[in-house]
Amino acid sequence: MNDPMNDPMNDPKTFSAGAGADARAVPVRVVVVQGDERPPVDASDEPMVMTMPHLVVRELIALLGLSLVLIVLSLVANAPLKEIADATRTPNPAKAPWYFLGLQELLHYYPPLVSGVILPGLLVVALVVVPYFRINLERPPLPVAHRLRVLLVLWFTITVLSVLSYSTGAQPVWPFIGALLAVGGAITVGVASRSQRRALVWLRARSLSFWIFSWFLLTATVLTVIGVFFRGPGWAFTLPWREGIYY
Repeated sequence: MNDPMNDPMNDPKTFSAGAGADARAVPVRVVVVQGDERPPVDASDEPMVMTMPHLVVRELIALLGLSLVLIVLSLVANAPLKEIADATRTPNPAKAPWYFLGLQELLHYYPPLVSGVILPGLLVVALVVVPYFRINLERPPLPVAHRLRVLLVLWFTITVLSVLSYSTGAQPVWPFIGALLAVGGAITVGVASRSQRRALVWLRARSLSFWIFSWFLLTATVLTVIGVFFRGPGWAFTLPWREGIYY
C-alpha cells in the first residue's frame, strides 16, 4: 500500500505545476484516517466500567433504600430519650453505644490494656499489613488433595487458640472459642466432603483469608450481641426474654 504522505500528487509543487504555469500554488492537506487508535488491552483483564453512572447510581439506590428503611423504623418503633443525665448517679449498667459494646464485652474477659489497646492494635496492624501481601489477590482454596494434613493443622491451631482463650482471660472467652469451633466445623465439612452439592462446593472454594476474616467477623458479632442483649446490672449475664434488655 502506498503511503499517502509520500505520494507526489499530494505535493503542493507538483499540483501547481500540473495545473499550468499561471496557476497559483495551492497547499493540499491530506488527512489519513486510521482504524481504532485505542491502546491494546489484554483480554484477560477484568471488565472495567466508569464510576459515573454505574457505581454512583448503585450507591444512590442503596442510599434511598436505607433511608426508606430508617423512615419506616422511625414510624413504627418508639425510641424515646432517657432522662436528663445526672453527674451524681451512674447508671447500672453503663453501656457504650452498640458499635462499642463488642470492646466493652471484651473488657469483661481481659484487662483494659489487653482488650482496649493490644488486641484492637493488632487488628489495625493486620489491616494495614494485609494489602501488601497477595493473599487477597490470588485467594487460592484450601488444598483438598491433602485433606488429612489440612485437617490436622486446622484442629491443632484451633486447639491451641482455644486453650489460650480459655486460660488467659478472667473468664473463659467463649465468644472466641465458639467462633473458632464454628469456623473450624465449616472448613472441615467443606474439605472432608467429596460431594458435588452446591453448598459443599462453595465451602471448598473458600480461601484461608476468607476463613480468617469470617472468624474475626463472627467473634465481633457475638461479642456485640452479648453486650447488647445479655448484659444487665453489674455486667451480669441476663436473659432478655425474662428480665428484658438493659440499655
